[in-house]
Amino acid sequence: MHPDLGFARELQELDTRLAELAREISYLPKHVAEIESRLDSHRKKLEADHAILTANQKERRRLEDDTKVWDQKITKLRDQMTEAKTNEVYWAFQHEIDFAQKEIRKIEDRILDFMGEAETLEKNVKAAEAALQQEASEVAAEKRVAEQRTAADRIELAEAQTRRSAAAGALAPQTLGIYERVRPTRGGVAVAAARDGRCTACNVVLRLAYYQLVRAGEDVRTCEACGRILYYVPPEEPPKEDSLKEVEACKTPAADPLPSPS
Repeated sequence: MHPDLGFARELQELDTRLAELAREISYLPKHVAEIESRLDSHRKKLEADHAILTANQKERRRLEDDTKVWDQKITKLRDQMTEAKTNEVYWAFQHEIDFAQKEIRKIEDRILDFMGEAETLEKNVKAAEAALQQEASEVAAEKRVAEQRTAADRIELAEAQTRRSAAAGALAPQTLGIYERVRPTRGGVAVAAARDGRCTACNVVLRLAYYQLVRAGEDVRTCEACGRILYYVPPEEPPKEDSLKEVEACKTPAADPLPSPS
């Protein structure tokens, strides 16, 4: 096999890996930013829930203060009733007391509503706090893994770039020129296997005589359709078990024995 074919294949493998590493190095910071943004949105949601719970508690305290004011008013009215000189004045005080008591009942009903809401809010807040703490721990762990992976990728990237330079330097200038010209226009793939008479990259059938030249591997040959550098790969042999089954299937079944004369 022509030595350039081996170096071209190595160069292709390195470029494929370099592209994968570059994508991963680029992706990991975005991934970390996404999970941090998700965590931040959950944190803000928890802060909003806290604010709603605080507002609920504040409103309950205000209503409880209102009931105290009404209670004080009732006490004052009852004291004044004892000094009433006429029935009209007496019943006027009683009417005001009744009105105050109705207002207290309305306020107490509202307090009960707020208490019911607060119970649900407190449960939700506690659950959200626990979930946020767990998520924050998971995000921190995932960030550490991403940072370690990025550091390892950068080391591998530098090593692969050094090996690429060596592989590219080992290629003949003409072969390297073909490789560098084809790779950007063919999705980063400039080297392809030739198997069963086809270019496996573009799936075009090669001319028989040309395929024999590719198979010989004495020169660098390119696909006449896509321009990729070709290297020969022998056809895959079927598994031995399958071959045995085919042999067994081809055997002629034994003839039925003739009936004996009566």
